[in-house]
Amino acid sequence: MTETTITELINQYGYFAIAFLIAFENIFPPIPSELVLVFTGYLTLTSKLTIWGSVLAATAGAFVGAVVLYGVGRLLNVRQIERLLAGRVGKLLRLKPADVDKAAAYFNRRGGWAILIGRCIPVVRSLVSIPAGMTAYPFAKFSGLTILGTLIWNTVLILVGHFAGGAWNTILAIIDQWLVVIIVAVAVILGCYLYYRFARNSTKNQD
Repeated sequence: MTETTITELINQYGYFAIAFLIAFENIFPPIPSELVLVFTGYLTLTSKLTIWGSVLAATAGAFVGAVVLYGVGRLLNVRQIERLLAGRVGKLLRLKPADVDKAAAYFNRRGGWAILIGRCIPVVRSLVSIPAGMTAYPFAKFSGLTILGTLIWNTVLILVGHFAGGAWNTILAIIDQWLVVIIVAVAVILGCYLYYRFARNSTKNQD
């Protein structure tokens, strides 16, 4: 799907297109969510789209896509998924069997953190839902972590597009170039926030 097609869909169908494209991106990683979200942020200046309406639409779409892949993980084992990716399905999705192994190893090391932080990492945000399903990770916890991680990522990129205005395309190129740094920054901010919340709750419990 080309950049022109993506921007035209959002221009024409608004929130529905945002939700659809982000859900599609979760299942088919070649669609760049960064483009969808940054351009959507720009459109909040030039159309009837609102920032928080766009964030909610994108988060809903991401959650639907994540649940689909969680279901795939519950139904199939690692070898079955690897066989799928070794054929035409893998070529279509631009994914290799090794990608599943990496996502599974990352999930096994990080557990819930893998779901939360993985929502901010391209390709990982799609694949991390599969090992969560395969290990029967509690669906309620999976849902909460997925929504929280997705909400943060969507909000950041939509706000970036909003404040970039007409320069959204230039900012998008910068994001592509510095994506790793941005992901680390978001992870640090998220970690500090969660540490603060945990420390505050611990203090209250001691009182």
